[in-house]
Amino acid sequence: MDIKIQELTKSYGQQKAVDQISFEVKTGEILGFLGPNGAGKTTTMKIITGYLESDGGEVWLGGKSVKSGETKRHIGYLPEHNPLYLDMPVIDYLAFCAAIQGVSKSQVNDRIRKMVRDCGLDEEKHKKIGELSKGYRQRVGLAQAMIHDPEILILDEPTTGLDPNQIVEIRALIRNIGKEKTVILSTHILPEVEATCDRILIINKGHIVADGTAATLRKQAHGQQVLHVRIEDGNSNDISQQLKTLPSVAAVELLDTEGQRFEVQSQAELLSNRDIFNLCVKNKWALTEMVALETRLEDIFRDLTLN
Repeated sequence: MDIKIQELTKSYGQQKAVDQISFEVKTGEILGFLGPNGAGKTTTMKIITGYLESDGGEVWLGGKSVKSGETKRHIGYLPEHNPLYLDMPVIDYLAFCAAIQGVSKSQVNDRIRKMVRDCGLDEEKHKKIGELSKGYRQRVGLAQAMIHDPEILILDEPTTGLDPNQIVEIRALIRNIGKEKTVILSTHILPEVEATCDRILIINKGHIVADGTAATLRKQAHGQQVLHVRIEDGNSNDISQQLKTLPSVAAVELLDTEGQRFEVQSQAELLSNRDIFNLCVKNKWALTEMVALETRLEDIFRDLTLN
């Protein structure tokens, strides 16, 4: 089920939390929704789920407006602050959530077993939620979001409190879910976005400031390929000068005279790997290292949101 958002606006008093944002998420796509605290992420997700009304704009889920009230049954929502009934055993709580979501009685037990298995709750399923660690409570929250097999999942910080092994398991679960469902995933753990999401959307002060894959955002942020190369069996100055003559090379910096390591910046939209290799072959130099440097997603995020 596709999500389409057009000119969405929401204000709290004089402050605009969301300012006329528009984007789409296709079925089978996992969207990483990023932004600093107060950027408008949670507000947007609450409007999509129908928990909050917008001041303007429209949200369509599968072609139906969220204002119609017909879309909630298609959504699974894990909010940032996971609300749970701590005195209820895990199994009873999931049965309760299934009933609220309209799961037929004949399917409830099957759905509970699947959620317990998929979310790794088997050893804890008979405990009261209040007896669980934060990580396992988060798993229960994820299970309740999926208990009715929704077509859309809205996950706000789904791996909060999980240990590294649990994070890997939940990432794999989300990736598997995303093959058939539409997923919006909000997190502050940027490596998690790259490991899990097909596309990244960054929001800042209520405005969308970036939209694309991690590779696309890196390309837009940097604009040039940067290589670290080690070239031996030649004079450093001679190597540097000849590298600068290559048509694909914009700049060359000698990083280490003794180790003969260079930083090579390519011309915009050009790659210089092959030209450097051919130059070394021509001069009988030994090319012992060639590493492409990537702009970190953290750096892109900071550049786009620190203003």
